[in-house]
Amino acid sequence: MTTDRPLRGLAEALADRSDEDLAALLIRRPDLASPPPRGTGVLAQRALSAASIALAGDSLDLAAVAVLEAFLDCGADTGRHDLVGPVTRDDLVARLGRRLKRAELDARLADLAAQGLIWDSGAGTARKPAWVAGIHLGAALPWRGHHLLGPLATTDPGEIRALLDGLDERPRELIATLSSGPSLGRSRDAAPDADPAAPVPRLIAAGLLARIDEQTVELVPMAGQLLRGEPPLTTAILAPPVLSEGPGRFGPDAVDAAGAGEALEFLRHADALLDVLGNTPAAVLKSGGLGIRELRRLAKATGLSVGRIGLLVEVLAAQRLIDSGLPEPEPAEWSGDEAFAPTVAVDTWLHTMPERRWHAAASAWLDLPRRPWQIGDTDRDGNTIAALSSELFDAAAALTRRQVLAPLLDAPPAAPVEVDALVAALTWRHPRQLRRWTRRFAGETLREARELGLVAHGSLTGPGRALLTAAPDDDAATAAALAAMDTALPTPVDHFLVQADLTLMVPGPMTAELAEQVEAIADLESGGAASVYRISEDSLRRALDSGRSGSEITALLTNRSRTPVPQSLTYLVEDVARRHGSLRVGVASAFVRCEDPALLAAVLSSDVAGEVALRALAATVAVSPAPVRDVVEALRRGGFAPAGEDSSGALIDLRSRGARVPSRPPAPRASQRRARIAPGQAQTVVARLRAADRADEPPRGAVRVTGGGESTSALIQLALRTGRPVRLGYVDAHGAASRHVVTPRALQAGQFLGTSEDTPDARFSLHRITSLELL
Repeated sequence: MTTDRPLRGLAEALADRSDEDLAALLIRRPDLASPPPRGTGVLAQRALSAASIALAGDSLDLAAVAVLEAFLDCGADTGRHDLVGPVTRDDLVARLGRRLKRAELDARLADLAAQGLIWDSGAGTARKPAWVAGIHLGAALPWRGHHLLGPLATTDPGEIRALLDGLDERPRELIATLSSGPSLGRSRDAAPDADPAAPVPRLIAAGLLARIDEQTVELVPMAGQLLRGEPPLTTAILAPPVLSEGPGRFGPDAVDAAGAGEALEFLRHADALLDVLGNTPAAVLKSGGLGIRELRRLAKATGLSVGRIGLLVEVLAAQRLIDSGLPEPEPAEWSGDEAFAPTVAVDTWLHTMPERRWHAAASAWLDLPRRPWQIGDTDRDGNTIAALSSELFDAAAALTRRQVLAPLLDAPPAAPVEVDALVAALTWRHPRQLRRWTRRFAGETLREARELGLVAHGSLTGPGRALLTAAPDDDAATAAALAAMDTALPTPVDHFLVQADLTLMVPGPMTAELAEQVEAIADLESGGAASVYRISEDSLRRALDSGRSGSEITALLTNRSRTPVPQSLTYLVEDVARRHGSLRVGVASAFVRCEDPALLAAVLSSDVAGEVALRALAATVAVSPAPVRDVVEALRRGGFAPAGEDSSGALIDLRSRGARVPSRPPAPRASQRRARIAPGQAQTVVARLRAADRADEPPRGAVRVTGGGESTSALIQLALRTGRPVRLGYVDAHGAASRHVVTPRALQAGQFLGTSEDTPDARFSLHRITSLELL
């Protein structure tokens, strides 16, 4: 479309917008508001810059990209060098045909106009506007060529695959190189007059390469996806791909229950990891991370996989429950250097309700500026990526993690979404990040979300949906997510089943009281929805060390078991309790007390006496310079069953709580790739922008003066009497000239005092006022 009428520029179009529309523009494109522009002219210049348009292109979906390609294709025929267009809706329909519904086309045009990427030129009519755009509009495209209008744009992926399979060796090697690296390539054979038998012209003729200029070609993205073995980008129809085929085998309640089970398992594994690190802290690499060797050691000690340990370490470290430092008390095997160990905040966290612990862990994972599933991969230099290392940091990780999970919000509840369908949806929503959306990227992110209870059976859980839709620092949304997880968690049980093989089977999560009692007398053998604990001499001795008596243990088993307690278990408890505590160790540094002189004599004649330097004071008392805990452990290694006691003779709990390091403040939230601007901030910027526009308007008042002096003072006095605003030109002490619209308040001591929209307490020296106009 061509026209001889003058076309309206973006500055004029922006000036005609309402304050609400301008604020919405700044919220959509926050880079335009920093620093606040002085007038719509400056705002338009920023909005037309290639850098700003490229940022705006990050939010465009595939349909919007197709509209932009069609717009650029139509606008290229107008012969203008300052603007692209004018282009009408009919022009775009002619280019896109039936690939995009008319309602979708109108919605994309309205959205592009709202973002200031295109605007009404004024050359059309009210019903059929003619749109124009800046010359840098192409910067919003995710690629250089117009691939959505090219020869393969309407071709089925199967036909493209057949075309690729029919290539000769040399052309196939060429496009394989472009698919694995940058899609742009340079070749002299890209010129239109090149030898048509060469590989590049043949690929251009087949539509697999697009000619950008005489020396540059670009691989068609649909072919690149197929060559990389990823779900192909379908462009024959520009509608969004189908996410799910319909409801799955599991209903919403079953999905929530499965997610809650995974959440409880994650918390249990976190407890196990913290316990291991408390006993044997992990060494810190010279680069500051946690090495693969230590991860394997922790995986062996906890019975978990290395990948699971990596995720636990990253999430716990983000909450400052794990940190590097000097452990206290010193572990038995410690080099003296800094090590990764639980922080003092762990003791509080372990006694927090499960739903709150889950919420803290899931929130930390969502905002984590790293991708734990990349632990163990190799970097560009061939080095293995360690946990908590700087090589794992990615400022965009939190943003892309939410982008991967966002399509699941649009799927119906309990409707499973396959990985390929998710990748297809991501490439349609964010075509600029086409290379990022791979099966592994999406699949590993879903796996981590599943392990944290956000996803189950291929769909979002109720708590996961509440957490993803919650605004930052929204207490009501946090309460809703906590309530959803509390509802999904199974009801805690207050009983267990004692079995003949001396195990306790717990049919569900235990109450806090029962969990403390069971973990004191038994060791976990297998976890899950129904956990199994085994009772042994060591576990019973541990319970007796904590101050429990044999009768108390027997009463616990009898009262809390829904099955009869086997006689063999009762005999075991009585036997261990009878032998336990016959030796009493106290503080001298340590003393050993025994009512049986023969037993103490056996201790003094054993190797243990020399190990801890025991010396007899009486037939029933011996002392040692070693700490109490060392004496107790040495006696146990020698085959004895001692118990600790305090100065009053009461039993004391000598169990170690593990090493701890000081707790530092939680890590700040990961910054998003793009800045954000709040609605209130946007309205403030718009108010200043309007004030600058009024100040820069051409003189139109009937009364105005130039320069300082009596005429300036007289006009200010007139403005004070009538209450009318004035527009003044001003030069500050640095020689910078500016214009302001001011409501006068006073004139005193050579100073003009007033109020402007950007400065509530404006002050101007009379001798620096260059012009004054009464409005």
